[in-house]
Parts: sequence; C-alpha cells; structure tokens
Amino acid sequence: MPTLRPSRPHDGARVIDIWCRAVDATHHFLADADRQAIEAEVRAFLPHAPLLLAVDADDVPLAFMLVVDGHLEALFVDPAHHGRGLGRRLVEQALRAHPRLGTDVNAQNPQAMAFYTRMGFVETGRSPLDGQGRPYPLVHLRHAGMAPAPEGAR
Repeated sequence: MPTLRPSRPHDGARVIDIWCRAVDATHHFLADADRQAIEAEVRAFLPHAPLLLAVDADDVPLAFMLVVDGHLEALFVDPAHHGRGLGRRLVEQALRAHPRLGTDVNAQNPQAMAFYTRMGFVETGRSPLDGQGRPYPLVHLRHAGMAPAPEGAR
C-alpha cells in the first residue's frame, strides 16, 4: 500500500512528470498554447511547493496534493495509477486537517467533478474564467464538513 509523505527537493522532476501525464490524460479541453503556458507556470512553482505525496514501496511518487489555507489547490495522480484510491487517500488526509476543505474544478473535467462529488463535495459557485483569467470555467466546491475516520479505523 502506498504511503504518504511530504515532498522533498529531489521529487521535483517526478512531480512535474505526474502533472504532465495527468493533464494530458484528463484536460483535453485545454488549447495547446494554454497547456504550454500553464506547464511553464507549473514547472516554475510546483517543485518548490509543500506537497503531500503518495509514494510506492520504492519511495517513487505516484500522486501529489497541495493544500493552502484549507483550499485544495492541486491533486494529480499518475494516470497509470488512476482508480487505485490514491486521490481518495490524499483528500481524506486533507479533510482530517480541514473538514470544510474547498477546491475548484474545471467545469470541462467531468472525471474530477464525479470524483469530488463522490468524496462529499458540494458546489458553492461558478466562475467563467480560471484563476489566471483563461476561458476555462471553474466550479467552486466545498466539502460538507464531515472529516473521515482516522486511518486504520475503517
């Protein structure tokens, strides 16, 4: 079973690889120029961000999450590991610290919307543009407030 740990400086390249693979698998709605611009921003920021990683037995990152002030800013799972509960595990960890966790999801990403709905998030609003002013509508979500049981209590 994968374990969770904070990111370290040497994880940067793998985190970028996960982001690129996940975006290519799920964000088909992005225009090529926007995809490239977003990737440049991500490459400058993500390797230095305080991420929580899901890693395998060899300590190789498989998924990551970034939470800032009770808001889930990023959750990405390597597509080779989709459907294995890594995203759920990361979100459950965030909910233990932030029972009213918020996040934003691209409206054109039905997989993400379905995931967050299953996790107990509800829509609180919408925006016609993403956080950088690009024409990718966002759905604002907040968790209903019930923190999951501690790991091992299931």
